Amino acid sequence: MSLVTRRPGVRPGVSDGSAGNRVPTLPSRGAVATDLAAGAGAVVRADGSATVVDIAGLGLRIPVSPAVTGRRGRSGRPAFVHAATDVDLRLHAGRVHALVGESGCGKSVLASTLVGLLPAGTQVAGTVRIDDVDVTGALGDPRDRTWDRLRGRVVGLVAQSSATFLAPTRTVGAQLAETVAALRGPQAPEALLARVGLDASALRAYPHELSGGMAGRAALAFALAGNPQVIVADEPTASLDPELTALVLCLLREVADAGAAVLLITHDLASLRATEVADDVSVMYAGQILEHGPAARVLTSPAHAYTGALLDALPERGLRPLRGMPPSLVDLDPAAALAGLAERLGLPTDLPGGAA
Repeated sequence: MSLVTRRPGVRPGVSDGSAGNRVPTLPSRGAVATDLAAGAGAVVRADGSATVVDIAGLGLRIPVSPAVTGRRGRSGRPAFVHAATDVDLRLHAGRVHALVGESGCGKSVLASTLVGLLPAGTQVAGTVRIDDVDVTGALGDPRDRTWDRLRGRVVGLVAQSSATFLAPTRTVGAQLAETVAALRGPQAPEALLARVGLDASALRAYPHELSGGMAGRAALAFALAGNPQVIVADEPTASLDPELTALVLCLLREVADAGAAVLLITHDLASLRATEVADDVSVMYAGQILEHGPAARVLTSPAHAYTGALLDALPERGLRPLRGMPPSLVDLDPAAALAGLAERLGLPTDLPGGAA
């Protein structure tokens, strides 16, 4: 049974998916994006929802100091984190798109990409368009003037650590009022808090006085301050109990129902299945998107063995954890990463896309 009751007109519920339906192969890269809208560069889905964010062939290489890694890259060259490799992702108005995968696979780097917070010196390939603006050339420079129009006004970020993203010595109200003024937002702080289910008394609270659930909702209020078209929520339910998790996810669903495109970054597949808030799901591994499609299919009848393995680790699917650990992204060979994944799944490493 769902923890959140869906309203009429919203995507039907997801079945429990308990039957074994994992595809026992690693499909090739070309078979990964099984349900992408037909036609590269499409700006409108078949259901009429506009494409607000269009990421195509994105590659991100972030330089890392040898002092951090303890070593240099191959042949003595500087090391790079291969945070994204040939990533395609589209966000549509009125839809919640969940991006899932194990910790350290590059999900949060995509969040930083969409708000222009990549480290200086990041090497970028492919293209990123936000609100029909090509921001590819500005991705490696957080101070590029392009972000003045987009950050907070077109794309709002729900930070990963909702309990610590605010200044500890100022009240929530003072900081929210400052944010609304800076972004020239249309709603007062009281209205923003009411929108996320918080009483106006929270305006007088200091960040440390907020519970985990209150902090998560406050973070969403800050993200909504500029009335953006896109909300990027980076692990917004981390460390929350199931009831509060359902509440935060339901709020994100309501934001999408009001017309925004929502990117929900999470590793909590159980809550996605229970609350049924997502319309689309992309599955990420080692900086690569391995599967994309409607949530109703991906979360019950996945096309990729890795997605099936993640689901099999859930209690309702048998509690069978995926063995081994995902690879480090530092100087990662994408083909070797897929070969290592095949080994983790107990599959032959000479399958198409599964080995170098």
